[in-house]
Amino acid sequence: MPARRDNVTLPIPASVDATLDLLASQDYVADRRLATAVFLALKLGRPLFLEGEAGVGKTEVAKALAQALGRKLLRLQCYEGLDVASAVYEWNYPRQMIEIRLAEAAGGMERGELAHDIFTTRFLLRRPLLEALSPQEGASPVLLIDELDRTDEPFEAYLLEVLSDFQVTIPELGTIRAARPPIVVVTSNRTREIHDAIKRRCLYHWVDYPDARTELAIVQRKRPQASASLAREVVAFTQRLRAMDLFKAPGVAETLDWAEALVALDRVALDPQTVADTIGVLLKYQDDVGALTPDVAARLVDEVKAEGVRL
Repeated sequence: MPARRDNVTLPIPASVDATLDLLASQDYVADRRLATAVFLALKLGRPLFLEGEAGVGKTEVAKALAQALGRKLLRLQCYEGLDVASAVYEWNYPRQMIEIRLAEAAGGMERGELAHDIFTTRFLLRRPLLEALSPQEGASPVLLIDELDRTDEPFEAYLLEVLSDFQVTIPELGTIRAARPPIVVVTSNRTREIHDAIKRRCLYHWVDYPDARTELAIVQRKRPQASASLAREVVAFTQRLRAMDLFKAPGVAETLDWAEALVALDRVALDPQTVADTIGVLLKYQDDVGALTPDVAARLVDEVKAEGVRL
């Protein structure tokens, strides 16, 4: 698929193969099952729910789609305590107060008429969800609802209307429904279970850790400055770490960070000392770092040297 030209919105892909090419144009290496889920979500106009461990590339799907299709990306980063004012809309109270003061100074305006005038769209501050449902111009955007598992259940309940009917209800204005529904990608790291009602409104796909060959292809695309031999050793070592009993196995994001760090250090191959010096790029918990003793690191490096060339 040809690269997208700036300021040009492309149509959605016509097949699974075209979807694979679309993602590949943004250096996103997807397997056929993921590409099928993305294609169906685009074709059917359904939200796509991506679940999996942190760092496996869920968020990157939305970014790749927005860039490849020439759509605006609207990202709602979820967190505990996220509310409607931060996610959907709130009223511009300072401007409303100024309007009230000006009206009072001018006189001649009834209280009911004034209340009606200040609750109009020109005083409305649009947050990601409302902005996605009422784009000002151009094609509908890509809406990324990232790490939904970090929010509270009441916010999940609020999302049901958005995900099923692509609309929100504002008491002062009524129901605002998207004329052109956005492309919606919802992600979860599964730190808690998401309610079935959310999943029923979406097409679901579990994004797993990639196999060694796929991960090597990702490293070669994303970190081309790493030599072929170093890329193979990095991938082989990371794959072995995931087989260990760790609190948090490294994701693809950590693999890419590690390859970049090793290139910055002018390393062309792994050795136990280099692993010890840079292990904080791969592992983020002290217990996991402690489990990788010098003996274990040396053994893994030896295995990588012997088997990494097979990738």
